[in-house]
Amino acid sequence: MIVTEKEAEAFLETHGFPVSRRFFCSTLNACEKAARRLRYPVAMKVSSSMILHKSDVGGVVLDITGPTGLKRAFQKIRNIKGFEGVMVQEYLMGESLLLGLKKDATFGHAVAVGSGGIYTEVLKDVSFRVCPLTARDAEEMMEELKIYPVIKGMRGGRDWRKNVRDIVLKVSKLAETYPMIHELDINPLMLSEKGAIVVDARMVVESTL
Repeated sequence: MIVTEKEAEAFLETHGFPVSRRFFCSTLNACEKAARRLRYPVAMKVSSSMILHKSDVGGVVLDITGPTGLKRAFQKIRNIKGFEGVMVQEYLMGESLLLGLKKDATFGHAVAVGSGGIYTEVLKDVSFRVCPLTARDAEEMMEELKIYPVIKGMRGGRDWRKNVRDIVLKVSKLAETYPMIHELDINPLMLSEKGAIVVDARMVVESTL
C-alpha cells in the first residue's frame, strides 16, 4: 500500500524527524492562505495515493515566488490523473541527501544513504547497511560517499555529520518498530540554513501502520 506524502511526513514527524513546514490543500484559496503563512517562495507537490513518483507526472513545482505562479502551479497539478490535493511547503535551498529503507526477502531491512535530489540515479553515490545500525555504521556510510566532504563541512561549511547520523539511526529504528514498512524514501533530506530537514518522503507498507 502506498502511503501519501502527507501521511508519510506526518508519521516521520511523530517519530522525531525534522520535517519541512507544509500544508495539505485541496483548493486554490487554501493554497493562497498556506503560502501567506509560509511566506514565498514555496513549493507545490501533487498528493495522491495512486502516484509513487510525483516528478514523473509533472507533479512538483519549485520556487514559486508569488500568487500568479501559485495559481499556475495549482491549475497544472489539479489536472493530473489521481489528484487528491497538493502539499504547499516552504522552499528550502541546500545540499540534497537521500535516505532510504527497504525490506529484502533474504536480509531483512537495509538502510541507504547517499547523494539526493534529481540526480540520485545518475550519480549512484549511495552506501548501504543491513539493520540494525550502530552509530559507527552510520558514520562509515557517510565516509563512503563522494559527497562526504560536503557533509563534513568543506571550506568552512557547516558540519552535518551528527545531524545526518542521528537521522540515519532514526530510520534504522523505524525498521525495528515497524517491520511492516516495505520501503521508505526520504529524498531530499535537505541540508539547509534551517537545519537537516526532510523535504519529501514516500512510503510503502505491507499493512496498516
